[in-house]
This record gives sequence, C-alpha cells and structure tokens, in this order.
Amino acid sequence: MLEPFLKWPGGKRWLVHQHANFFPPSYRRYLEPFLGGAAVFFHLQPARAILSDTNAELINAYRCLRQHWELIDEQLRTLQKGHSIELYYRIRGLRPIDPLERAVRFIYLNRTCFNGIYRVNKNGDFNVPIGSKDGVEYPEGYLKTIADSLATASLKVAGFENTINTADKGDFVFVDPPYTVRHNNNNFLKYNSSLFSWSDQVKLAVAIKAAAERGAEIMLSNADHSSVRELYRGFGNHRHIKRASILAADASHRGKTTELLITTYTPGNTR
Repeated sequence: MLEPFLKWPGGKRWLVHQHANFFPPSYRRYLEPFLGGAAVFFHLQPARAILSDTNAELINAYRCLRQHWELIDEQLRTLQKGHSIELYYRIRGLRPIDPLERAVRFIYLNRTCFNGIYRVNKNGDFNVPIGSKDGVEYPEGYLKTIADSLATASLKVAGFENTINTADKGDFVFVDPPYTVRHNNNNFLKYNSSLFSWSDQVKLAVAIKAAAERGAEIMLSNADHSSVRELYRGFGNHRHIKRASILAADASHRGKTTELLITTYTPGNTR
C-alpha cells in the first residue's frame, strides 16, 4: 500500500487501512474533486484519474513532484540537515514565485507544521506554527514511487462542480468535502483560503446525484450529522463508520467519532 506524501487534516488513511473492501473492484476512470492528501488515490493507483482541488499550492506540489521528484528529494534532504525553529519560520515567511521552489516550501512546511494543517490568512499567507515532528526527508526511492503513480493522472486547479460534472458511466468518483453542517460554524467551514458553506454542500449534493444518474459510481465521505443525512435521504447506501479523531491539540480531547459513508454501489464483504 502506497502511503500519501502529505499529511492532511481529514485525510482518509484510516479509511483505506480499515475499509479497503468498500471500494469498487473496477471502473473506467477515477475522479477526486477534493484531493488533499490523496490517500484513496494512492491506495487504488488507478490507470486513469482526474485529481483536482481549489488549492493551487497543493496542485502545484503534486505537479512538480511528478516532474521533478529528484530535485525535490535533494532539496528536502538539505533542509533536513538545517531544520530548526528559525529555519521553519524563515521558510514560512518566503514568497517564492518559481513553481519548484513553491513546491519544496509547501512540502517542507507540511512535513514540519502543526498537525499538517493548511491554513492561510486573509492575505493568503500560510500562518500555521511549527509542530513537534522534525522529519523532513523521505525514505530513499519513495518520492519516485509517488511520481510514477501520478504519471498518467490529470491534475487540475478546479472547483468540485467542474470535476464532478465530467463524470460519466463507468467512472468512480470519491468525494471527501470539508465537513460543513447546517447548524455549525455559522453554516461555513474554512477551506483553503475560501469558505466552504452549507450552500456548497447543497450544490455538491446536486452534482453528485446528477453524476450518479449519468451512471458514475459514487463514494461520499461526509459529516455524520442529521442535516447531511437529510440532504442525501434516499440516495445510495448509508453507513456510519467509526474512526479516531486526532485533530485536537490536547490528546485527552481526542476520541472516537463517526463519519457518514455513502456509496451508490454495494461493496463486497463489508462486514
């Protein structure tokens, strides 16, 4: 199993480790409109894929890693030798223009910031403090494997509707949006440098249902909340999946929670 090269809040490593049998055995193309750390993509390693996100820095990192993995590997090893609190904040304060430099900065900050959180202020400046992890470099050969797995994928900076609207019969669409619910956070959740609102959840449901009507197979992971369950009532197979919650800064506040998993197909051997 190929692990993601990025840490990402809300990532689906737990899903592929615990419920790999939930994914369809075959499909024409794989589409993922909220890419993040891409745990499901790296687990499935599809031959054809459309991967998108509205986070331009994230997509740039994927593109550069696919094309220049050796240079990135070399620069991360150099940063490993000099990693410190001072270096972290110096790198965080940089605003490189070159795509490769931006990718190295992005990956370095992701590896060493608090909980792998991606957060920017109103000016678009990354402002997450340094974390406790100090591993910058990757094992030898790992980034080449990541680059190879991305070789045939289409990587796009795009909104979810743009990607989902291209799904057709025989495609598999994995959808993992920010977990906004109707009665929380004033109906929105911070997502990248923009807001993901409850109205976006409604638009997402419309796009997903239309794709399913065209014959695409859907897996949706979302908040296990009454408002979300109501939004998808009568659509697909609903499962309430337990997982560990690890985002709280204080470990004593972490525990078990559930997520809503909806599929438009019947996975085999779901236990």
